[in-house]
Amino acid sequence: MSTVNEQNIILYHGSKMIVKFPEIRLSLYNKDFYFGFYCTKLKEQAKRLALRYGSKGIINSYVYKYPNKCKIIKFEHMTEEWLDFIIACRSGKKHYYDIVEGPMANDRIYNYIQTYLDGEITCTAFWELAKFNKPTHQISFHTIEALTTLNFIEGYEIYA
Repeated sequence: MSTVNEQNIILYHGSKMIVKFPEIRLSLYNKDFYFGFYCTKLKEQAKRLALRYGSKGIINSYVYKYPNKCKIIKFEHMTEEWLDFIIACRSGKKHYYDIVEGPMANDRIYNYIQTYLDGEITCTAFWELAKFNKPTHQISFHTIEALTTLNFIEGYEIYA
């Protein structure tokens, strides 16, 4: 865990629509870092997420200005602490961070997490399986204060 360096960076959000005003929405399933508005530094990852429901999607881009007053946690890599945090969030345990940043537990990783939780593999086996995945990145915004750090740049259509 570490703090985020102060900087302005471009973040992307893959969606079915243009999102000028990000929102935190509750959904049926808990996400890696609990309910929040999710972005990434990786444009290709945003593209995959935008196209997950069809052949057309939207890439939204934002300038993220590091906040001075928000409570932030950042996971640089997949670690035991990261794994415990994701397991807690996906189990419905709320946290009190405004912003959470770190690797994404994609479907394959989450399947490994579930297999580990079910006792079908050891923690060591989980890490062996997890290390062969492509790098991912996510940053999630969990409060109104956190959302004010995002300034919409543009939204544009992409196609599969």
